[in-house]
Amino acid sequence: MTVLLEPFGYDFFVKGLAVATLAGTLCGLIGVFIVLRGMSYIGHGLSHAIFGGFAASSVIAVNYYLGAGLWGLISALAIQRVSRRRGIGADAAIGVITTASFALGVAILTFYGNKGPSFDAALFGSILGVSEGDLWILAGITVFTVLVIGLTYRRLLFTTFDPDVAAVSGVNVGRMDALLMLVLSMAILSTLTVIGVTLVAATLVVPAVIARMLTDSFHRMLFISTGIGGVCGFLGMNLSYHLDIPSGTTIVLVGAVFFGVVLLVTGGRGLRRTRSLDEHVDVPLVSAPPPRNAIG
Repeated sequence: MTVLLEPFGYDFFVKGLAVATLAGTLCGLIGVFIVLRGMSYIGHGLSHAIFGGFAASSVIAVNYYLGAGLWGLISALAIQRVSRRRGIGADAAIGVITTASFALGVAILTFYGNKGPSFDAALFGSILGVSEGDLWILAGITVFTVLVIGLTYRRLLFTTFDPDVAAVSGVNVGRMDALLMLVLSMAILSTLTVIGVTLVAATLVVPAVIARMLTDSFHRMLFISTGIGGVCGFLGMNLSYHLDIPSGTTIVLVGAVFFGVVLLVTGGRGLRRTRSLDEHVDVPLVSAPPPRNAIG
């Protein structure tokens, strides 16, 4: 027991543990919408795009959150513009723009050197790079995300399952998509210090997939995924200290173990749930009735 409690005597570990738990919770919450929209790749892509901003900010001595956040926003807008106006699929646009941004970040750091957080810490996460400011920023983004989802819950739900019908029913689908992308970008940006560029996508996807295997209810899926994400962050950070392995690696491995256990327990029943959630939506989607011409 003494060995397990030993790291709690270090301030850097306590801050890292709080950030990891919050990061897992935040990613678990947002991940539900990402997974159900079939957008798992966007989390991976944006994290790589933001790395370009991390590199540029490091070299020109600009605040990390400002530089990388602006870079990520520009990347997201570029993806949207290319995929809509050039006849290129969104997956191809994500692949080209985000990998190019990541490669540019590597080139910048290689050529100019790294003046900020270490290269390995940015890729795989590290509790040594966590500051009190990181904790407060992540806490603020988490509160903001909860408020956004709470205030736009029905519209987000509608656009997640049936964006075409949502549009003709009066929901501004473009605005909802942009809002979700904003929240996602902020979440990725605030969790990179602990989870790292290469693994943040897994923290978005794994808790949501596990939750989907455990329930047919959308709102229960939100709570379960959020809880699993927080537990993975907490356990992963503890293991990171004791095993001397990057924090992002252990957080993802804990999630993978949870997935394996749930898969063994639920078997094919859990997998079937992942293909039929739209048949079990448990709340009304919108308060407004559908237009007459939408009824066949």
